[in-house]
Amino acid sequence: MTVAAFQALIRERYYATDSVRGAPGTFLLFMEEVGELATSLHENRAGKAPSDAQRANMHEEFADVLAWLMTLANIMGVDVAGALSKYTDPDRVKGVKD
Repeated sequence: MTVAAFQALIRERYYATDSVRGAPGTFLLFMEEVGELATSLHENRAGKAPSDAQRANMHEEFADVLAWLMTLANIMGVDVAGALSKYTDPDRVKGVKD
């Protein structure tokens, strides 16, 4: 699935409800998911083999964060696939952050 297709899927399924909540409320829900991902990453830190359940939870939290990010982009009218040209256009990608 492409980024554009995923964003469209999220819009189709959730935009009616999410747009009523607005960006501020949706951002709080996004941050809640980021917190859940942080907890999952902490529980699965390097040097410690995660259980099958922990690994499944980590996968779920990554998906949740991405879905809520797409929701925010939809509310704000941002084309995420287009915005990603910042990283895919060789003329714009310069070096790495330290």
